[in-house]
Parts: sequence; C-alpha cells; structure tokens
Amino acid sequence: MRVLHTSDWHIGRTFHTHSTLEHVREVLAAVAVEVRERAIDVVLVAGDVFDSGVPSADALEVLTDAFRAIRQAGAVLVVTSGNHDSIVRLGYGAEWLADAGIHVLTRHTALDRPVTIDGADGPVHVYGIPYLEPALLRHAHPDETLRTHADVLGWAMDRIRADHATRGGRYVVMSHCFASGVAAAGPERDITSGGLDLVPASVFDGPDYVALGHIHGRNRISERVRYSGAPLHYSFSELDSPRGGWLLELDADGLGPIEWVDLPVPRDLVQLTGTLASLLADPAHQVHAGSWVRAVLTDDVRPVDAMRRLQARFPHCVDLSWAPENVAAADGLSYAERVGGRTDAQIIAGFLEHVRNGHGPDAGERDLIDELLTAQRIEELTA
Repeated sequence: MRVLHTSDWHIGRTFHTHSTLEHVREVLAAVAVEVRERAIDVVLVAGDVFDSGVPSADALEVLTDAFRAIRQAGAVLVVTSGNHDSIVRLGYGAEWLADAGIHVLTRHTALDRPVTIDGADGPVHVYGIPYLEPALLRHAHPDETLRTHADVLGWAMDRIRADHATRGGRYVVMSHCFASGVAAAGPERDITSGGLDLVPASVFDGPDYVALGHIHGRNRISERVRYSGAPLHYSFSELDSPRGGWLLELDADGLGPIEWVDLPVPRDLVQLTGTLASLLADPAHQVHAGSWVRAVLTDDVRPVDAMRRLQARFPHCVDLSWAPENVAAADGLSYAERVGGRTDAQIIAGFLEHVRNGHGPDAGERDLIDELLTAQRIEELTA
C-alpha cells in the first residue's frame, strides 16, 4: 500500500497580506497528479487543513476541489484537525464524506476507531488524533491526568494501542503536535509554555508509521516518525525548506521504503541583500522579478521611499529591513553628557547623526536648521 503523508495545508492563509488561495489550489492539484502517476492508495493530511476556524467560501471551494481531484485520481483521504481548524466546521458532514472515501477525523471520542483500508497484503488501520487542548479535554475525563500535551497524547496512544491489540495488523497514527527532537520551522502559533506541551517521541512507540503535522518544515524524528511540512512557504524562515510530502510503502512486514515527493512552488522566496542602488540596478536580480522578495538594505543611511522603489522592479517585494554595513560605535555617554554645553543647532545635528548611523546634516540641512531656529527666536522675541 502506497501512502502519501502531507499536513498543514492552511487553506486561506495570507502571505504578508497577499492571498495564497490560487497557489495552494495549484499545489493540491499537483497532489492529485502525483496520486495518479505514482498509484498512491492513501493521502494523509495531519491537521491544519484550514488556516482559520471560520474558513471563507473560497477556501471551502479550494478544499472541495482538492478532495474531488484526489479521490478521482484513485486515493482514499484520511484527514485530522489541527490547532487552526474548527473541529465542528471541519468535521461537518464527516459521515457522508466517509461514504465517498474521504475520512475526516475530528472527535476525540473516536480516536481509537481507525479507518481500515484493505490492501493486497491485508488491511491497514489508520488512527487520527485530532489536535487536543488539555484544558478542554481534562473536563471530559476528570479521572485522568491530562495537564500537558504529552499527557493527552500518551492517553490517546494508550487507547489506540489497546484497540490495535485486538485488531492486529499494520497501523498508522496521525497527530498534530510539537514533538521533541525537531526545530520549529515557520510562523506557527507557539503551543508550548515552558516546554509543558513538548511531546517526547517515545509517546508514539508502536505504530508502523506516525504522520505528524504542525511544523511547517520537513523533519524526521526517526525512520517511522516524521513531519511532512506545509505545501506552501508561509514565512521567509522557511526559505530553504523543500515543499512536498513523504511517500511510504507498507508491505506485508510493515513499513517499507520511504521517499520524498517534491511539489511545485508557485512563487519562490528569495532574500536580496545590498544597497538600494545595487538591488535596483544589478541585472543578476532580474531572475527574481516574479519571486516573493525580502530586501535587506545595507545603505549607511536609511533610503527614502525604498519599498515603493523596490516594488517597481520586484512587484512581490513584501518585506523590507535595514541592516547597515557600517554602524557607528556608541560613545557610552548619557544624554545629559552628550548635550551639555551645546547649542540647539549642535543638538539637532547630533540627533540626526545618531539616527542616521553617523551621518549628520549636510550643508543644505544645516542652512535649513539655522533658518528654522532663527525664525523661532524672532517669534519668541516678538510674542
């Protein structure tokens, strides 16, 4: 049985205020193509299907189209909810969708009831653990100690292992959490508090494979415990992280070969560093005219109207920062020491030098300062 592990679709998310709906539509259409060409039997989505608990009509349409295309390509879908999803909205109609081969698992009361998929080597049981808030779950199970995510997932896995002990056969577990042994990648909401919500990988002992979601970059905790990451880049911190999913084979003995399947990147990300003049003039940067651009300007003085000028060449420049190469050394003096015995004109010049990285006023600016100070003195004398 061939299984494609994906997660964190985040349908409806914006990238620096820009919609990514058409981009995620393109990538999910490519998933359907991979299903057909590689004869994939099952597609897993390990949480954060939507970016919001109240997805827009357009986001719902993208999901509907993706589900339809993947099913028509021949794969069964098994989907769990993440911390961005509303379990009520995502799970609405789950009973009907299951009849169509689309299994949406959002109820904690049913996490030990697997989706059983028959294959040439026998059945594979897929258990979906929805994202579980300890504070909410403990009220439903007052006799259990459910203080942290590790507690909750340990409780969930105990139920799953107990059920599997009666069923036997191969099994896969899906979960949306922050497992130990992985560095966070991307702008995901922090679900940890002093490490209380960090889940040790040993919690997931037992299954043939564990498909994790929540971390936006591809990561491998162990050979059988992995994150697939998100299908799109949602932050410049993910710039060097590949986009795709893990394709695994489950043979008669359990977990077989695993390979990475790349998915298309509709618009790549790039960081361009240099002076404003060099970024605007260097012909080597023309290849990035269609990219999402983060510009880091190294000019000694912060350029005026830099974003507008950059966007004239890079229409999708969405992030701008200033990191001058030459930084004036701090003099270590207090404000009183810096201004003591100075004229108003000297104080203003010193301020400009401070905020402009060592560059004080030029001749024209000095004349303007003198003119304004003179006008102020005349006004004070004639008041």
